[in-house]
Amino acid sequence: MEESHPREWWSGRTAMLLLVLAAALPLVWPTIPPLTDLPGHMARYKVALDIGQSPYLSRYFEFHWALFGNLGVDLLVMPLARAIGLEPAVKLIVMAIPPLTVAGMLWVAREVHGRVPPTALFALPLAFAYPFQFGFVNFTLSVALMFLGIGLWLRLGRLGRLRLRAALFLPFGFVIFLAHSVGWGMLGLAIFAIEAMAARQNGATWLKAGWAAALACLPLAPPVLLMADWWTNRTNGGGGAGNWRWDAKVYHLLSVLRNTSQIFDILSATALYILVWHGIRKMGLRFDARLGFAGLVLFAAFLALPGVLMGAAYADMRLAAYALGITILALTPTTSDPKWPRIIAVAGIAFCALRLGVQTWTYWTLDRGYQAQSAALDHLPKGSSTFVMANVPCMGTWNAARLDHFGQLAVVRREAFANGQWPMPGGRLLGVRYPQAPAFTLDPSQMLQHEACRQRDSHSLDYALKNLPRPAFDYLWLIDLPRKQWPRDPGLSIVWSRDNAVLYRIRRLPMLNHSAASSPQTAARQAGEATP
Repeated sequence: MEESHPREWWSGRTAMLLLVLAAALPLVWPTIPPLTDLPGHMARYKVALDIGQSPYLSRYFEFHWALFGNLGVDLLVMPLARAIGLEPAVKLIVMAIPPLTVAGMLWVAREVHGRVPPTALFALPLAFAYPFQFGFVNFTLSVALMFLGIGLWLRLGRLGRLRLRAALFLPFGFVIFLAHSVGWGMLGLAIFAIEAMAARQNGATWLKAGWAAALACLPLAPPVLLMADWWTNRTNGGGGAGNWRWDAKVYHLLSVLRNTSQIFDILSATALYILVWHGIRKMGLRFDARLGFAGLVLFAAFLALPGVLMGAAYADMRLAAYALGITILALTPTTSDPKWPRIIAVAGIAFCALRLGVQTWTYWTLDRGYQAQSAALDHLPKGSSTFVMANVPCMGTWNAARLDHFGQLAVVRREAFANGQWPMPGGRLLGVRYPQAPAFTLDPSQMLQHEACRQRDSHSLDYALKNLPRPAFDYLWLIDLPRKQWPRDPGLSIVWSRDNAVLYRIRRLPMLNHSAASSPQTAARQAGEATP
């Protein structure tokens, strides 16, 4: 750590507090944070909370808690939702993730450099990196804990409190593992690299440095036991691995700040890589060796990982943004002239403000779309069974409405069945009990995509209408589909519509009456039990 000098304006406590609080601003306005996977997670939370009291949810789902490394927000939501309601609880928890990430980043930078260098400001927008936009809320919570953990590790090491550090990180390792196992792995890699480089700086050989680093990391090791239990399928399987592609690696590196504007997002990412390049070339910047080595190790892990690991998609993509973030936090200006750091600080603040402003506008715009589409739920009877098809662009489409799992809000708000839930690799907490329509139940059956990029087990609208077991469903909900593409079908009657969405009631034709009881809601509706 560098010697103490008078603090500049960007490294003072007030500035750091404002930066942390500013990270919450983009999510103040949306009722539901507009993150792609979040509605699906919310449906799982709803079932976990209310399956014991809801006759509808218990018909359609089953839920069994299991101890594994992907539970972060699930565990936080349960008590908070009982106090203030599910949707406010989810909003508060998700809204806290970027500020916690920013706080952790600033802490790491301060512990390494003695003050927050102006270059660290450029790392802060990575709190809204693509994994967060995707709705990987358990993972991004674990990333926030990772940065906070690195900061605490460095501080206790600087103070010489090694026994206290070991005692604290024994439970902390379990906490971050339960949040998400990948965050725990990233923390372990980063701390190993930091300790190994510290030993090297003290004159140890690489072999001895590695051994010393491994011993230092032992307090983080016990969750390996949970990982082994997970791997041996006690919680319904660990999934597969594969899909290593160079072109995907390049794409993930360019999309670390992916939001809705491809040009702006790639230019922003390029600016960060240029900053790192200046550090590599020692062009007015230098790296802290310990944190720089941690960034290098995480980049190596990103390159080595396949796209799918233990059944989890985008395993490698999750690391790219945060490896870059740690690398940027390792940078500091080399000049003694105060003008250069101040110029960097102004540029860093401008970069943060621009990214934050665009992010706020994006979430406000997406929330308007969410509000418009969710109006259909007011016309959906409680406990009904709904077949959802959301018009979803191909993955290569940078700007998307993030409606892939929006139909799961039918579970959240109406205790209905809606197709589109996905199994959690290595630990299937939520089980779907809907044998009436096995090919039209799980993710990605709810995705209506162009045939050029249609996923396996998703369907065209024509195929779905021809093959859907209609007695199994009460409603058909088409999301973000232009009016000209709506079906004309005598078995469908419009209940609600707007320009790009429609909710149909599936009419019971005489020839199908004998099997109408296949839908539990049908019997309830006929008995007058369904409530709008």
